[in-house]
Amino acid sequence: MNARLDLLATVAPGAPESEVFRLALQHAVGELGALGAAVHLRGPTSALRLVSTAGLPSALVRSWEIVDQEGPSAPALALQRGGGVWVPLEPGDSPVRPDGPAWPGSGLAALPLSSGDRRIGALTVLTGDRGEPAPRQWDFLRAVVAWTEERILQAPSPSAPVPARPDGERRRRTLKEVGVGAWDWDIRTGALTWDEAALELYGIRPAEFSGRIEDWMRIVHPDDLAPTLAAAQRAIQDRGVYEADYRVRRPDGSYGWIRARARTTYDERGEALRMVGVGWETDEPRSARDALGRALRHMSDGFLAVDDHWRITFANLEAERTLGHSEEELFGRCLWDLASATKVPGLEARCRAAARQGEPVGFDVRVPRSGRVFHVRLVPGPDGRTLYFTDVTAKRRLAVERRTAERAAAERAARITELTTDLAKATTSQDVVEAVARRVLPPFDATGLLMQVVEGDRLHRVGAVGYAQEFLEAGEVRTRGFGDPAWDPITSGTPLFLSSVEEFVAHSPALADVPALAGKQAWAFLPLAASGQTFGVCVVSFDRPRLLSDEERTLLTTISALVAQALERARLYDAEHARSRELQRSLLPQGLPRLAACSAAARYLPAGQGMDVGGDWYDIIPLSGGQVALVVGDVMGHGMPEAATMGRLRTAVHTLADLELPPDEIMSHLNDVVGSLNEESYATCLYALYDSTTRTCSIARAGHPPPALLHPDGSVHFPEPSADPPLGAARPPFETLEMAVPEGSLLVLYTDGLVESAKRDIDTGMAELGRLLRRTHEDGTSADLERLCDTLTAALLPAEQQAADDAAFLVARLHALPADRMAAWPLPRDPKAAGQARRHVRGQLADWGLDDLVPTTELLVSELVGNVVRHARGPVRLRLLYDSGLICEVYDGSLTMPRIRRAKESDEGGRGLQLVRSLSERWGVRYTPTGKCIWTEQVLRGHGGRQDGGPDDAQDAVLFDADLFAADLDALLSGENDT
Repeated sequence: MNARLDLLATVAPGAPESEVFRLALQHAVGELGALGAAVHLRGPTSALRLVSTAGLPSALVRSWEIVDQEGPSAPALALQRGGGVWVPLEPGDSPVRPDGPAWPGSGLAALPLSSGDRRIGALTVLTGDRGEPAPRQWDFLRAVVAWTEERILQAPSPSAPVPARPDGERRRRTLKEVGVGAWDWDIRTGALTWDEAALELYGIRPAEFSGRIEDWMRIVHPDDLAPTLAAAQRAIQDRGVYEADYRVRRPDGSYGWIRARARTTYDERGEALRMVGVGWETDEPRSARDALGRALRHMSDGFLAVDDHWRITFANLEAERTLGHSEEELFGRCLWDLASATKVPGLEARCRAAARQGEPVGFDVRVPRSGRVFHVRLVPGPDGRTLYFTDVTAKRRLAVERRTAERAAAERAARITELTTDLAKATTSQDVVEAVARRVLPPFDATGLLMQVVEGDRLHRVGAVGYAQEFLEAGEVRTRGFGDPAWDPITSGTPLFLSSVEEFVAHSPALADVPALAGKQAWAFLPLAASGQTFGVCVVSFDRPRLLSDEERTLLTTISALVAQALERARLYDAEHARSRELQRSLLPQGLPRLAACSAAARYLPAGQGMDVGGDWYDIIPLSGGQVALVVGDVMGHGMPEAATMGRLRTAVHTLADLELPPDEIMSHLNDVVGSLNEESYATCLYALYDSTTRTCSIARAGHPPPALLHPDGSVHFPEPSADPPLGAARPPFETLEMAVPEGSLLVLYTDGLVESAKRDIDTGMAELGRLLRRTHEDGTSADLERLCDTLTAALLPAEQQAADDAAFLVARLHALPADRMAAWPLPRDPKAAGQARRHVRGQLADWGLDDLVPTTELLVSELVGNVVRHARGPVRLRLLYDSGLICEVYDGSLTMPRIRRAKESDEGGRGLQLVRSLSERWGVRYTPTGKCIWTEQVLRGHGGRQDGGPDDAQDAVLFDADLFAADLDALLSGENDT
């Protein structure tokens, strides 16, 4: 750091201008070892006025007091060029004019002084024998000039004049008390003569007065110097009276107002010789017009004052530059006669319209060719109009750019917000793909979207939009390959942008056929990373070449991060949902049994996407004696716990149904099961027991919608037993409804999800179900149960509507067992009952053409009747049912249940039920209103089935003598041997 600059930096802001110039010149001379230095400031017209010197005698610089700004002198050149200049001096040279005194030294180094963006003067140094300053010295001079410019701006501001009394008394008293100073200025030589009053007026002691115009320039306020000199120049040129108000600096540093008035004398050639005038101190305020004129003259905005005829009465410097004329050329001319004004489209019309309105108006205009934009403000007044115009080209451009940027930022934020909202709602991977296709592709004019995830060393497609099916099938699975653009972002973790087919082929020559197959011409391959791992790629593609901007690439990269988070969450949901669905489907029947008592079809329809698995189920349970149980239920809620509860209930229903309990008792036991799970578990259930031998159906329900019964005549009936509360909240006993069912009737059991939704209450849904059943009966659709299920599904649960609840329904056509397929006989309660039973069996089986089942059936009947005769009580009855199998039933009035026990080798009895189990397909016991019924069921061998446990070959049949066996059995029974 230079020590002189350090010293200058210690000067406190607010130093007078004369002190600033003095210090700057002294240190410039000292640093360069120069002979002297000077400061010139702009004067009137094309003159530079000497305002301060250092080291230069007055005799030498007298010819330098006024310098032509356009001349070849060093200060003028610095001002013209706007930078440092070096003017060498030869011995005997004069730096101003050839007839001037010769200057010593090797040359002049000059730098311009500026105030803002305007050059106001120059600092010039007269060098000694060292010649042109070195680069380091030039840097020092520039630093000194910068310090000078800064300190000039910080110079003390003038004090405001004291307001005058309204009656003017103050002014009259001041004129009497304050002396009027006279002065005489030799325009050619610059010599200035002041009388004693003038010296006192300007605050200069006679010893300090040099008689040069510079003495006056030093004490004039910098803000007033230029306009005061300009007023003098105009007075000289116009041969008019010079009048000016300006501030001068007093000895104490304050400023006072001086008013000057003078006239110019001329020689015979018309050249100005002298200006003679007077000056006096005044505290009278200048007129508003003068004050405004001073301020407006130098304001940065253009300002024009026009009269009622649009003649220009005032123009400031900015208006002069804009209109291309000086104030003298503009004064008195009509604004609309100026070419620069008429070239602006609409300016005159809008200004005249605003003048007619009589109110201030502002508007923008654009100048042709240059494209500059000005904001014009027209203010009507009593004596004319004033126009302000500001160059707002940069401001408007920045505003447009700012609005464009803000709009783009708002659009980006809105897109990201919309995408974030959609991704937050997305639950499945397909939801994510659809959200990205809807929110990302349109703003970028993209036409294709492909999402793939890594599984091992392969990429599997998650979803796609905008691609032909042939392309998708060909690229369903992509193995890892070198140079594959889909694998590169996964490996590197950075996006890959290919803006044309040429770039794609250059990147992946082995895949040159892919663009044509895909029908795309530009791509953005975006890695999908979440939880610190890149697991896939999102490909956004275009059907034309597309070079994405940096902003678009950044936005796509940001979007890909959001998509990755959503897709990872959706994939976890998909996996969990798939497991839940699989579990739920495994808990539902894998197929419906083929029964003679009914033919059935069923559907389970899960809730829409985003919903968890539910607890709806259905079941058909074959029972003994031509009976079948039809069940449908719904565990309230969604989720894995509900699905597990559904599995428990279905198992419990099977277990209870196998016990062949009546419907109301089964519902009571189910209520206990649900109540034992937890306090928040509830379920609805409907249990229907159909007896094909009596054509009756017994129904019990707990909080469940009633079934629909379609009669053969096409009428639909909803039998409604009392609506007991749901399981888990009900209090047994449950009510059972029994009804007769005609042959061929259709019974429809369903959950509330089939008939109830957010847009349809359950009553409306049941009415719609009844209407559909009637219509399908009329058009014959109901004859095909699978078609009937499809029709009900399409009408009540259309695919385009996302269901909020899962639904299950079971459609069963009920068939009665024909009377000729049933036979029943009462039996006496004595040992001979077994013989009678065998005779009935032989005769009935012969009538049915089942002679091959006679031996086995006789043995089973003999064993069952024998047990009843020995151990039971009440009336005994035998019934045979010829259905899909041969059912043999023995009724008695006892409630004692027979049990199979393991007989020892030494035991003579206890093997009867073991024999029954071996000879029959299945057997069991059920309670009846009057006792119990022991039954067996045999498969019809040669009649659509095989008889397990019977004789397996012809030899056994030949050796078996039925009559001999019957006689032996009667003897055993009469002897009361224990079976």
